[in-house]
Amino acid sequence: MAADVAVSLSVLAVVVLLSDVARRLLVRGLGNTGLSPYAVELVSTFQLCCCTHELKLLSESGGIPPQLALTLTYVTSVAHGLTFRGAVGNPCGALEHAYRARLSGGCAVRRIACQFAAAVAARAAVPVIWGAGMSGLHSRHKLLGFRCVSAIHASLPQAAAVELMCAFAVQTVITHTQSVEEKYRVPAVAAAITTAVYAGGGVTGAVFNPALAFSTQFPCSGNSFLEYCYVYWLGPLLGMMSSVLLFDKLTAAFSRKSSPLHLPLRTKKQA
Repeated sequence: MAADVAVSLSVLAVVVLLSDVARRLLVRGLGNTGLSPYAVELVSTFQLCCCTHELKLLSESGGIPPQLALTLTYVTSVAHGLTFRGAVGNPCGALEHAYRARLSGGCAVRRIACQFAAAVAARAAVPVIWGAGMSGLHSRHKLLGFRCVSAIHASLPQAAAVELMCAFAVQTVITHTQSVEEKYRVPAVAAAITTAVYAGGGVTGAVFNPALAFSTQFPCSGNSFLEYCYVYWLGPLLGMMSSVLLFDKLTAAFSRKSSPLHLPLRTKKQA
């Protein structure tokens, strides 16, 4: 098991490093074309999906303790947060940015298209990595034809509710740490992601990201495409929307209550 873990850690490190190099080169080369945000989105989502594929294989078939799996989830989440260079990596996040007018509608749609394209590319790339047989885990997975089984272990409404709650919790942390320095914000969001994975991982895999789910969960046997859409697309979308709308309403309500009352001052004339 130790050798499998070492190889998987090496794969994760190489994916992050190569993706970061690609991002820097693309930003430099496309800086004057307006295409660099989409290139960064493409590379970053590819990095996210590849790393999640490897972590999923390691945790499901590698026999590692749950504590180690959660630790690796946290560390990789921090690495993603520090290297994404403005990429969102999640269609729900792109829609939230469009709702808050940080992105135009067309820009959000193009970013989402990049995210799903990267998800498909990662789904095609990881079997090539595993096919090299760098570890016993990879070799065994290759012998099984890279098959995977659905991570849904509950009724569809329950599974969708779990994805909804995970997305709600993570989006709430993201919303309330927007003004925090990156060195504090990234670990906080990574901790929220890890907590959500701990709470919902046994029910759905706790993906709460439609593009990531399309890469890691949709190819697995056990459920239909529409069932996966219901759980992994509708659930996270409703979770994100619930968090954004709820806290927007609460913020507006508290702002009204805390606004000072401006009463006119009366002066008395002295006789």
